[in-house]
Amino acid sequence: MANHPSLAGFPFEIRKLYLQVEEILTEGGEPDGEPLFKLVAAAVLKNPLAGTRGAAVDALIAASPPLGRLLGERLVGALGGRAVQSYGKAVIVGTDGQHEHGQALVTTAFANPLRELVSGGKAWISSTLKRGAAGTAIDVPLAHKDALYVRANYDTVEVRVPDAPLEDEIVVIVVAASRGRLHARCGGLLAADVKGEDGLH
Repeated sequence: MANHPSLAGFPFEIRKLYLQVEEILTEGGEPDGEPLFKLVAAAVLKNPLAGTRGAAVDALIAASPPLGRLLGERLVGALGGRAVQSYGKAVIVGTDGQHEHGQALVTTAFANPLRELVSGGKAWISSTLKRGAAGTAIDVPLAHKDALYVRANYDTVEVRVPDAPLEDEIVVIVVAASRGRLHARCGGLLAADVKGEDGLH
């Protein structure tokens, strides 16, 4: 259901779109290179299964790819030409819904368009999920898009949409970062070592 000309034919009724951009210059002391950009793109949508218990969620899974593409395009656009190095996803389900309603919206069907947009995405996408009232905050995990074992990319982004989700809504969230943590020094695999179909040299 579309409620905006640019969403004609879109499979969900979206009340609002949310975009957050954070530019971190340093963790204290001198910068160690390019700033760290952390981005959030979210959609607040009507939960078509609100108030139901045990209903099949197959239709939500099948309808989710355009949602993944919409949010991925907003993330990539907000990066202004910078590459995505790490990413994550999350859902907050309103109190008239169930966890499964939210999870159905962020399966592989949803995630594959995001992977295409970030030019890679060989690693599984870190994810989290909760139910909550309007204004509920959620910490969304970040990890390297092509190799989970890059320690410098382990991070989080806190997301809170002040008036969402309402009881019959779901907030679907994707996050991305342009690089690993500033001043990372815990060793292990480096982002520069990531290459190839298996995510490593």
